[in-house]
Amino acid sequence: MPPHDRRPHPRRRLPAALCAIALAFTPLWVWPAAAEPPDAAATAALTEAIGQYGRGEVDAARRSFEALAARGLPAADYNLAVMHLAGDLPGGAEAALPHLQRAADRGFVTALFGLGQVYEQGRLGRSDPTTAHGWYLRAAEAGSVDGQVAVATAHYLGRGAAKDMVQAAHWYREAAKGGDIGAQYLLASMYEAGDGVARDLRLARYWYDVAAKNGDEAAPDKLREIDARLRDAPG
Repeated sequence: MPPHDRRPHPRRRLPAALCAIALAFTPLWVWPAAAEPPDAAATAALTEAIGQYGRGEVDAARRSFEALAARGLPAADYNLAVMHLAGDLPGGAEAALPHLQRAADRGFVTALFGLGQVYEQGRLGRSDPTTAHGWYLRAAEAGSVDGQVAVATAHYLGRGAAKDMVQAAHWYREAAKGGDIGAQYLLASMYEAGDGVARDLRLARYWYDVAAKNGDEAAPDKLREIDARLRDAPG
């Protein structure tokens, strides 16, 4: 499965867009910095297991990932979880959960975020935004940009966490610094309106400019609007 684009939409579409965040799991292809990297042999074995999965050799991939997981490789546990969640292996989310938790306990940031997805999606029964937020927060604190967007959104909407525009602005700022285009636009809009931050048109302009340069379609219009307001401002 390809990674899902979790970019929030421009402010005029914010409530609907953020209430309907789509979530997807994907096998991991890049080793996260927060976890201890494997040795060369383990890296080669992991690469081969991922190749087996990509070629549709599900049983071989399972055996390879299980052997690597038994050696303590969190990426292998994460990929086993993905296979359960995708229906490649039986058991669904209940079978995936211990793999995600082991990977998370070993510092695998993607697994922290994945646990949040499991609870937000209700893969174990009913959706549990509060528990999801706890996992997203751990992912955000470990540097996950997706986790930072999720935590910011929870505080922006009051879904799974207290509505808190200061915290929303903080986490959107972290995600914006991490390159999330939607967070860059949303942070600009918060500076423009004074939501959770002191109103500051120059900082709004800065982040609209960053979002525009990164390809946000609405940001160039906002940039021109802010420029006009700054030109017309007294003093």
